[in-house]
Amino acid sequence: MPKPITPLELGKPVCIVTGGSYGIGDAVCEKFNAHGYTVINLDIKANPAQAEAINWLKCDMSVASEVNQAIQQTIKQYGSVDCLVSNAGIHFSATIEDTSEEDFERVFALNVKGAIAATKAVLGQMKTQQNGVILYMASDQAVIAKHNSFAYNMSKAALASMAKTTALDYAKYQIRANAICPGTIETPLYHKAINSYVAKSGADLDQVHAEEAALQPIGRLGKAIEVAALAYFLASDDAKFITGSLQMIDGGYTTQ
Repeated sequence: MPKPITPLELGKPVCIVTGGSYGIGDAVCEKFNAHGYTVINLDIKANPAQAEAINWLKCDMSVASEVNQAIQQTIKQYGSVDCLVSNAGIHFSATIEDTSEEDFERVFALNVKGAIAATKAVLGQMKTQQNGVILYMASDQAVIAKHNSFAYNMSKAALASMAKTTALDYAKYQIRANAICPGTIETPLYHKAINSYVAKSGADLDQVHAEEAALQPIGRLGKAIEVAALAYFLASDDAKFITGSLQMIDGGYTTQ
């Protein structure tokens, strides 16, 4: 359950972050919290190391009814929702032939359907406010293809499309929507993917990390705090004229 509202919180902007317990989501929660937002983290697991001020609500983002209930509860308690960062997602590595129907449904249930449910749940309040920001955590794979990434790649392209259509449909309500497109960012999700590849291929782990860094024109992997900084900027008044965009943050990878 969220903590009770204090008088100080009543005037604070509210940011909902899905999948906010670890990796980029955790960094986004910490960034917005540090800048005076009331932050609600919707995730199936809590992060014990996360700042106490960040409100965790247990929520399976692949279940639309849970998403709607958690967000409506948040709106009822805090009275507004100024920003939604739709970040929850899973990685799955396989070609189209090696992707079962169950695999595809699992990826899309969280990566896409979860984002749809969260968007629908916040739009009513944002329309009433005549203000709001929706940020979809897409990927460089929203604009390029990568090997063995059939379902994941498609899911991230879908988020980019959602950012564009939502931006157009709700601009008249002063609601902005953008997609953040990170490249290779060093997060638990990255390490899980690399470890899985190493286990299957027998490659040397350190060598794989070095090769990944070398693939980036800037010569290193990205950091979650850098993605969080971009999210915070896009939610700020300094970005009021930015909507419907795909914001690359990939060390130059997609410019090659």
